[in-house]
Amino acid sequence: MNVLVTGTAGFIGYSLARKLLERGDTVIGVDVVNDYYDVSLKEARLAHLRELGKDRFRFHRIDFADYPALTAALADETFERIVHLGAQAGVRYSIENPHAYLHSNLAGHLNLLEVGRHRGVEHMVYASSSSVYGGNTRMPFSVEDRVDQPISLYAATKKADELMSETYAHLYRLPLTGLRFFTVYGPWGRPDMMMWIFTKKIMAGEPIPVFNHGDMYRDFTYIDDIIAGVIACLDNPPPDDGAVKAGGSTKPHRLYNIGNHKSEHLMKVVGILEEEIGRKATVEMLPMQPGDVRQSYADIDAISSDLGYKPTTSIDVGVPNFIRWYKEYHGA
Repeated sequence: MNVLVTGTAGFIGYSLARKLLERGDTVIGVDVVNDYYDVSLKEARLAHLRELGKDRFRFHRIDFADYPALTAALADETFERIVHLGAQAGVRYSIENPHAYLHSNLAGHLNLLEVGRHRGVEHMVYASSSSVYGGNTRMPFSVEDRVDQPISLYAATKKADELMSETYAHLYRLPLTGLRFFTVYGPWGRPDMMMWIFTKKIMAGEPIPVFNHGDMYRDFTYIDDIIAGVIACLDNPPPDDGAVKAGGSTKPHRLYNIGNHKSEHLMKVVGILEEEIGRKATVEMLPMQPGDVRQSYADIDAISSDLGYKPTTSIDVGVPNFIRWYKEYHGA
């Protein structure tokens, strides 16, 4: 199968592309490789994909929010399915630089929908986010919950992506699956996320910033479990049968949570980091940050029932795996 994957220089995009190449698929990668975080990490991911995939990995260094550039780059490419993972990430950064989210997450998503529509693809899987649940307090978060009260612009753009996708499923019968990811971590992860930040600071003997005075819970989901869910979705397009799908659509459009189905206390993760690094953390307790939420917890009944998805990696296994990779990557 030929699969177009956006965000291939990113954490989840790279991890998916690697798994698709390992099973024999051809991957057409798209990424602008911006400097939101360390470009050398992104280049290292791409180098690994080129080495692994050889002629089954073709990469286009373009901005998918630039529609003429995107369509020109893809003119001679053949692909049956799309996984659109590229986006401007980060809740806090969306407060500092809102226009980046308008560009990448709204215009970019529309462009991929247009590519899917005009190329007649069999299925497009796209990244949403657990952030769409906003200030919801009923746990665990279900895809049947209302998500019309976002508390960050990032969350608002992801909800908008879901709405645009519903429209395209209705108008053009384009099969679509939106995935609400919950706190993804693991080897080759992102330097702007908690796991990396805490590891770096603890190893350097610097204080770690702990928001809401430590009263934080997250559904930490290991990258291998995320990718297993993405591939299960990719291989199973939603039928256009008029039946109600996960998320409530009667069109060929589904929404799934992909999480570990465990809401872990942040300080438990800090404890595992301390044990694996062999150093006690200096903790700086801080108030809640704007746009942040106290707790996330994924109800995964829909994807488990439909596709047999079952996460297998606990934080007791996943966090040490990340630390081992981090040390190896940095030569520590």
